Amino acid sequence: MNQIVLWTSVVAGMISAARWLRVAQREHYGVGRASRFARRWWLLDRNNRVLALAAAAGVVLSGTFWWAPAITAAAVAVGPQGLDIRGRSSPLAWTRRLATAATALALLWAVLVGAGLLTGLAEPVVAVLLFGMPLWVDLSLAILTPLEAVLSRRWVHRAQQRLDEVDPVRVAVTGSYGKTTIKGYLRQLVEGSRAVVATPASFNNTAGICRSVNEHLVPGTEVFIAEMGTFGAGEIAAMTRWVRPSVSILASIGPVHLERFGSLDRIVAAKAEIFATSRTAILNIDAYGLSAEADRLAASGLRVIRCSTQDPSADVTVLPVTAPADAPASAFVNEAAISRRITVFGREIAIGPLGGAAPANVACAVAAASVLGVSDADIASRLGDLPTPDHRRTAGRSPGGVMVIDDTYNSNPAGARAALSMLANTDAGRRVVVTPGMVELGRSQAHENRQLGEQAAEIADDVIIVGRTNRIALLGGAAGWDRATARRATRGRSARSLIHDRTDDRATVRCMADREEAVKWVRAHLGAGDAVLYENDLPDHYP
Repeated sequence: MNQIVLWTSVVAGMISAARWLRVAQREHYGVGRASRFARRWWLLDRNNRVLALAAAAGVVLSGTFWWAPAITAAAVAVGPQGLDIRGRSSPLAWTRRLATAATALALLWAVLVGAGLLTGLAEPVVAVLLFGMPLWVDLSLAILTPLEAVLSRRWVHRAQQRLDEVDPVRVAVTGSYGKTTIKGYLRQLVEGSRAVVATPASFNNTAGICRSVNEHLVPGTEVFIAEMGTFGAGEIAAMTRWVRPSVSILASIGPVHLERFGSLDRIVAAKAEIFATSRTAILNIDAYGLSAEADRLAASGLRVIRCSTQDPSADVTVLPVTAPADAPASAFVNEAAISRRITVFGREIAIGPLGGAAPANVACAVAAASVLGVSDADIASRLGDLPTPDHRRTAGRSPGGVMVIDDTYNSNPAGARAALSMLANTDAGRRVVVTPGMVELGRSQAHENRQLGEQAAEIADDVIIVGRTNRIALLGGAAGWDRATARRATRGRSARSLIHDRTDDRATVRCMADREEAVKWVRAHLGAGDAVLYENDLPDHYP
């Protein structure tokens, strides 16, 4: 093989590897994720499709012409356009795991290139390796899966020993959304009665829980609250095997990560793994599939506590006492002002508005606090101080007097509607919604984002669509266009173009390349008395 072509290909391979390893890192090293994102990026627009065709042409021609791999090398070195190597909002972090993945990828490349040189097929082998870089990243991660499991065992073993030594009551919390919020509520309700340690922020996988236990669990801790998330079946089961929670909460089921699971029923099954070691199961029976799951668990002998914001026969209820009688069904009712009655096994423990707290989350947290022995009076006295997790409907004033609602950590339809309701009920001269939409919603993603666009346009004066991932769906909803019209409207326009002017019942819609551009626009156009909602924020490995 020509040496210039070979070394050109090596350099291009290093650039491409860094790009796709960053995607893998941002996707928690999930096998198959780099390849999925590669398809999105290469088909994103005309420039990237041309680059992909050029790379593919280099592969096809490499069996005939010695110089053909250089075409593929050039294409993968500069493309896909828009996907940076270092990243802006989510930069590449050179961790132990990334270094291991990079080493495995380099060894895989060396073996395959060596085989190509020995067989006289070096050119086509190199071209395939270059264009298929995301696939080789995923293959490297798959090969490393057993090794990563072995490496994590010592941290798990250490955390399990610490849990056994301290021996707190162990509470596990999961759900499609609301996990972090419920964890914060429960900690607030229990603190003052018992010594509590909870996993911080969104630490909800094996590594995060291990770190929380090993660094924060101290003698005298009476209650340990672990948030547990999952991207697939078996992950929560693996965590419960060593955490061994005796009280577990399943709070919500929704289309979050539906892209990975395939169906809501699979999400229910994966989340329900949290009850494997539990003696008490707490479920929000208003959520999809959880009433039936509660019945199944009760039949198996577990103590089941059913929570509801709709069913007065449930064990723990948070039901509205008063609501605006003249509000249409589609209106964004000010939920924070609605008075609600909280009952625990028929005992009324509190009545009044919950402020910004989500009623279903309150119900689950109150149920768990009661199980942990907190008195009704103490629960009631602490409900007024429930915390709001960072970046989840947190509100504050900018130095210029603009009300800023930060909901950038939310990525589910229920949470998005709650944030829009908050904006709708904010006294403001001009209202703006900034959003890239929601992701990983599977087949419902386009529909949910179209609805988000429609709802945002109902209440806002301006809707700013960030990025390209959900642009067509959001634009169609906000402007009232069908998919074909929305697609045509985005062709040939720059990312900053004004797409649709305000009419009597719909907002002005703008499309911008990234959140930084949107923030600049907000700062330049909003003033004292205005309000902006930042709804979700995608890392920049998304288009």
